[in-house]
This record gives sequence, structure tokens and C-alpha cells, in this order.
Amino acid sequence: MKLKVLVDNNTFIDKYYFGEPAVSYYIEDADSKILFDVGYSDLFIQNASALEIDLRNTTDIVISHGHDDHTGGLKHFFEQFSIPDIRITAHPMAFDEKMIGEASISSPLSAVQLAKKAKLTLSDKPVKVSENIYFLGQIPPMNDFEERRPVGEDYLYDDSAIVFKSVKGLYIITGCSHSGICNIIEYSKQVCDDEKIAGVIGGFHLFDVDLRVKKTIEYFLKNNIDELYPCHCVSFQVKAEISKYAPVNEVGVSMELEWI
Repeated sequence: MKLKVLVDNNTFIDKYYFGEPAVSYYIEDADSKILFDVGYSDLFIQNASALEIDLRNTTDIVISHGHDDHTGGLKHFFEQFSIPDIRITAHPMAFDEKMIGEASISSPLSAVQLAKKAKLTLSDKPVKVSENIYFLGQIPPMNDFEERRPVGEDYLYDDSAIVFKSVKGLYIITGCSHSGICNIIEYSKQVCDDEKIAGVIGGFHLFDVDLRVKKTIEYFLKNNIDELYPCHCVSFQVKAEISKYAPVNEVGVSMELEWI
């Protein structure tokens, strides 16, 4: 499996691509070419073009959750590309209206609109997306230290992730981990029937060095995770704290990972 970062908050020094506070990854697994989230704007399309990735070959779009920094690019994608057999996978609540106060932070396209443009699968149960990748559906509580915190009045039950099942173990790919990064990892083990976690990339939605972060670090160490790539919605302070105990890798637009 190959993963390339199309959108992240961070850009690398001397790598001339654009960033925004959002997420989009381009993933290849066997014959599948997957967009995991599509950022806030058309930036993922611009960066894909600069990276010589032809998005006309996209087979799947998987949405981690319905916030507009992960779904905003859907409008731009379908304005530029018409792919008859493209599939979209998300939680059934992903395209519901989401508000903070009076501000909408929803997907620009509804489930009804998307169903006219693609084969839409809305599932709160795990779904096989490609040869080795699974969408987790709704993440259940698996520990006692990751309370589900609302954004506005939304408890984000639609927040999910994908898992690459490899010979080395499981690689977890998240959007924001509103469900709790350790809950996501623990549920991945159950879904894939594999206890080994080889790597994790994505947002952990952690900002303050508090008890939850300390418990999260303990969980990472207990599971002997080889590769950690916290990004997007993880503060510098939290990354620094994790790095005291485990290696933390920098993430930025154009970064490429290859997992077998």
C-alpha cells in the first residue's frame, strides 16, 4: 500500500505545495485508488496535479467524518471529475447538518446529492474498501479515559477511520479521531482480528497535555507501535510530549509512506 499526503496543516521546507487546516490522503492498494477525506477546498486537486497524481483514476472516496475540513473538497471534485463507477463510503450520519453556533461546518453535498454522483455506501458497521483496507464504521467506547467530546452540539458518532491489514500488523489511518485514537486502535484489532499495531497516521484531536494524553501515551507504549505520525489536529505541545516516550514522525504535504 502507498499513501501520499495531499492536504495537511503542515508543509515541508523546500517542498513547494500548499497546506490548509484539513486532511486528504491518496492511497493505492492493489487496483484501488482511494481518496481518504478531501480537505476543505480544491487544494487537494491542486496538490495532486503538482504531484502528478491523476485523480480521474480514483476508484473510492472514504470520508472519516462529516466536518467541512474533511468533506469540503467533494464539491470541487465532482465539478471537475465525472467517474461513473466511483464509490463513496462513510458513516450514515456523516452528511447530516453540523453546526457550531450559527455557522455550518457540514459537507457541501448531502447524501442525496452524492448518491446521484457515485455509488454511496453509508454504514455504521465495518466495510471492506479494497483488498487490504477496511472502513471501521461507528467506533464503540473501548476504554475509560476517552470521553466523546462534542463539537457544538454534535457528538460525532460518524467519526471513523480506515485500517490497512498488512503482514506486519495493522496500520491505522484517521481523520480527527473524535472517537478517541485509542478506541479506534482497539476496535481495529477487534475488526481485523490482529493485536499488532504497526503504525498510525492522522489527527488525534489532542491539544493539551492532560491526563488523557498521558493515558494515550501509555497505550501507545503498551502496544509497541512502531510508527507514529500525529498530524492535523494534534498540537505541538502534545507531539512534543509523545516524542519524549516514542518516536514521532513529521507529516507534511507530499509525504509518502509505503507499507507492505
